[in-house]
Amino acid sequence: MKIAVVGGTGDFGLALARRLVEAGDDVVVGSRDAERARASAHEIGASGAANEDAVHGVDLVVLAVKSDAALPTAEALADAIGRTPVLSVATELRFAKDGVHPTLDPRSIAERTQDLLHGPVAAGLQSLAAASVAAGPVDGDALVCGDDPDAKRLALELAGKVVAGRALDAGPLASARALEGMTAVLVNLNRRYKGHAGVRIVGLP
Repeated sequence: MKIAVVGGTGDFGLALARRLVEAGDDVVVGSRDAERARASAHEIGASGAANEDAVHGVDLVVLAVKSDAALPTAEALADAIGRTPVLSVATELRFAKDGVHPTLDPRSIAERTQDLLHGPVAAGLQSLAAASVAAGPVDGDALVCGDDPDAKRLALELAGKVVAGRALDAGPLASARALEGMTAVLVNLNRRYKGHAGVRIVGLP
């Protein structure tokens, strides 16, 4: 599979790109700065390009920029991405004295991203921390949701290469609200217990 990781020079994006290269995928690291993209890509055996060039001719685009840049980036790249499926991994969080809270917006970043793009959007990997992905296959399962069967299939295939557990279909794109909200729960757990909490689903065949 040929995959563009937009925001691929960030902690999560680069860790994900590295895992996918190791799994045998053809990976293009994207960044606003083409030179930075090429330098980071060289470290992991991938190719690098400016975001608008990275998304051309790929099977799947991973939108791995930080949450506050996710929607502006999707809007700016909409024409370049065209009908190519997109995997949204971002989560919008609110940080307060009593802990980390989910966004106040009733719709997930993935759903709002779908409004901006011409092709289908799937959501997933919100339960995976950059440090855990960087260390190797993540202990636990990965949950993916979406409305388009082909986009979801590609996202599940990608997710299965990142975790030691299973990549599981978590339903329609509306479920991204729960997936993104789960990130706040995991961050709170990790802060309190100084760990690397993930998700494992039990009771399935």
